[in-house]
Amino acid sequence: MALKCNLKLRMQFIDELNDSQRSAVAYNDGPLLVIAGAGSGKTRVLTYKIAYLLTQGIPAGHILALTFTNKAAREMKQRIIRLVGEDVARYLWMGTFHSICARMLRAEAEYIGFTRDFTIYDAADQKSLVKKIVKDLHLDDKIYKSGVVLSRISSAKANFVSPEQYAHSESFAKVDRLERLYKMASVYAEYNRRLKAANAMDFDDLLLYTVLLLREHADVRERYQQRFWHVLVDEYQDTNHTQYLIVKLLAEPQNHICVVGDDAQSIYSFRGATIENILTFQNGYQGAKLFKLERNYRSTQNIVNAANSLIHKNKGQIYKEVYSEKEEGERLHLTGYSNDREESASVARQILSLHRLNKRDYEDIAILYRTNAQSRSLEEEMRKFGIPYRIYGGMSFYQRKEIKDAIAYFRLAANVSDDEALERIVNVPKRGIGATTIARVREIALHDNIPMLRVMHNPEAYTGEISAATGRKLQAFAGMIQEFARQMQELPAFEFAQLVLNQSGLMNDAAQDTTAEGIDRKANLEELLSGVRQYAEDRLGQGEDTRITDFIHEVSLLTDQDEGLDDTTSRLTMMTVHAAKGLEFPIVFVVGLEENLFPSPFCQNESELEEERRLLYVAITRAEQECYLTYAKSRWKNGQINFSNPSRFLSDIDRRYILQLSAPSSEPSPWIEMPLQPSPSPRSLKPTTGLRPKTEQQTVASEWKTGDRIDHKVFGQGTVQRVYRENENEKIEIDFDTKGTKTLLLAYAKLIRI
Repeated sequence: MALKCNLKLRMQFIDELNDSQRSAVAYNDGPLLVIAGAGSGKTRVLTYKIAYLLTQGIPAGHILALTFTNKAAREMKQRIIRLVGEDVARYLWMGTFHSICARMLRAEAEYIGFTRDFTIYDAADQKSLVKKIVKDLHLDDKIYKSGVVLSRISSAKANFVSPEQYAHSESFAKVDRLERLYKMASVYAEYNRRLKAANAMDFDDLLLYTVLLLREHADVRERYQQRFWHVLVDEYQDTNHTQYLIVKLLAEPQNHICVVGDDAQSIYSFRGATIENILTFQNGYQGAKLFKLERNYRSTQNIVNAANSLIHKNKGQIYKEVYSEKEEGERLHLTGYSNDREESASVARQILSLHRLNKRDYEDIAILYRTNAQSRSLEEEMRKFGIPYRIYGGMSFYQRKEIKDAIAYFRLAANVSDDEALERIVNVPKRGIGATTIARVREIALHDNIPMLRVMHNPEAYTGEISAATGRKLQAFAGMIQEFARQMQELPAFEFAQLVLNQSGLMNDAAQDTTAEGIDRKANLEELLSGVRQYAEDRLGQGEDTRITDFIHEVSLLTDQDEGLDDTTSRLTMMTVHAAKGLEFPIVFVVGLEENLFPSPFCQNESELEEERRLLYVAITRAEQECYLTYAKSRWKNGQINFSNPSRFLSDIDRRYILQLSAPSSEPSPWIEMPLQPSPSPRSLKPTTGLRPKTEQQTVASEWKTGDRIDHKVFGQGTVQRVYRENENEKIEIDFDTKGTKTLLLAYAKLIRI
C-alpha cells in the first residue's frame, strides 16, 4: 500500500515539472550539476528532488540539504512536507552550512578540543575581543580597526588558511602591507588562541573546524559519510573554499551529490564566494552529469533576450541559452540624463505616471542601484512626489549611523546645548573619552543646570572629579566644537559641512576602513556632502541664505518617512542589486549605469569586471514585465560634479532589445528653478563677508513689470515685485499668494501671465 502511495506521489511530481526539471529530479546515478537560469524554477527542482528521493524509499535522516539562509531552509522544508507529509520529512538534515556544522561540532566537540557547550561569538563579541587584543598588543586602534581586522581573519578562514599559514603567505602579507597591518598575523594568532581558551568559536570557525574534524578523524568522517546517502546544495555558486571542502568530504566516496546554482548569478566574491567551485564541478566529480534549466518563467522574451546578450560577453561561464515562452513584451527602456538629480526626478515622475495612469501598485515597482549612497537623491525625489517607499535590506539614507553622526556634529555646532548630539559624537571617531567620563560630565551638568559642553570647556573647575589627562581630552573636543560654531557663522553650508567632516575625523576614519562596510560609509559621507551642496545651490538659485541650520531643519523633516503610513500601505521598493538577488518585480528601474559606478571603480582585473557584468544580469532578470535603464552624464560626488560616460555594459546588450529614449525636457523639480549645468567649484560659493557674497544689482528692461500678475506651476499665483540683474543673472522677485516672496532666475522661471 505504501509503495503505491509513493508511486502516486512520484507521478504527481513528474506531472508538475517541465522536461528539463523532470530529468534533473529523476536522475539518481551519480554526481549532478543543475545549472538553473534566472527564473527557471531552481528552488522547485531542489525541493522536488528531495521529495522524489523520499518517495524512492530514502529515509529522511540519510538526506543532507545545505542552504545559505534559514529562511530558504524553512520554506523548502515546508514545501517538502506539503508534498510528502510531515512524518516522511521529519528527520531531514536541512539547514544552513553554519547550522548543520554547529550541530555536527556539538556532537563531536571533544575530537577538536572543545566541550559540547562551546559558545558561538556573534559580531559584537568578535569586535570586543579584537579591541582587547589590539590594546594588549599596543597597536594603533586607528589602523587596526575591529572591522578591518575581522574582515582579514574571515577572508583567511574562508580560504582555509590557519594563523601559521597566514604568517607565511605572501599574498596576505602584500595586502596587509598596503593597509599598514604589519602585525596582522600576530593578531590573527592571538585571536584564535583566545577563542580556543574561552571554549568559543566564531561563525567562520563553525566551517573551518568541521573541515578539520572530517579531515583529521577518519572514524568521524566515515560515520557521517555513511549517514548521508545524498548531499544536496542550493546556490552552489555562492560557496567559498571551506564550504567546498565540507561538501567534498561529506559526499565521498559514493558522491551522490546534487548541486544547484547559476554561475551567471555569482556576485558575492567580496564575501569569499568562489565561482570556480561551480565552473569546475564536473572536473572535481568524475562522471558528473550536467542538466540545464533554461526556460525562464518570470520575464518577457525581450527581457530574457537582453539579459542573455549581456551575460554571453563573459568568458568564464557555463554557456546556456535561457528562453521565455511568455509574451514578447516591451523592449528595455534606456534613457540618459544630464545629471543625477534629473535622473532621480524623472524616475519619480515615471513611477507616479505608472501608478496614476497605468494603475500599477507601488508594490509592483523596484529601483535598483549599485551602491547604498545612491538612495539619497532618489529618496528625496520620492518624498517630494509623495511616493511611499521602503529601503529593502538596509535603511533610509539619513538613518545610517555615519550620516546621523555627521548631522549630530552639525546640530551641536548650531546648538551647543544639544546634549543628545554631544553624547552621540563625543567619542566618534574614538578620542579616548569613555562612558564613565561622559556619565560624570552629564551628572555635573544636570546638577549645575548647564550644557555638558560648558563643563567640558572648563574641566579644571572640577579638578577633584575629572583627571587632568581626561580634562585635556574634554577641552580639546569642546574647543573643536567651539571653532565649528564660529565657522558656521562665516561659511556657506557646503564648505562648513566639508570642514566638519574633515576636521572631526569622520571622513578619515571611514577612508581608513577598507572593508566593504567602510567603503560604503565613505561613499555615504561623500553623498551627504553632495546633498548639502545641492541644497545650497537650490537656495542660492532662489536668492535665499544657505546656512547649515536650514539643511538640518530640512533633514529633520525628511527622516520621518513612515509617518502616516501603516503596514498595509503599498510602497515602492528601493535596494542595491546585491540585496535584490532572489527577488522579482513586475517593473524594475536600474539606475546609475555609468563607468566608475556600474561597473565599480574598484574593479582591478577581468575577473572582477565579469562579476560586475553578472551583477547587471541579476538586476535585469529581476524584472517580469518592464525594465528601465538609466544613466547620468554628470553626478555629484563628495560635493563635486563628476562627468561620466555610460556604462560599457550598455553596449554589451543587443540593440534589438533596447528602446533608447531621449531624456524628457528638463522640467524643474518642485523646489528649484535653476539651469541644469555644471556647478561652480566650492570656492565660488564662499561669501566674501557675512553669510552672502557681495553682489551688484541693476534694474533691467523686461516684459515683466512691477504689479504684473503671474502663475507659476509650482508656487501658484503671485505679483511681480521687481526684475533685476545680479552677477550676470536676470532675476525676478515675486510675492506669491500662498508661498511668500521668492526670487527666481528669469530665464528658467516659466511664468504665465494672468
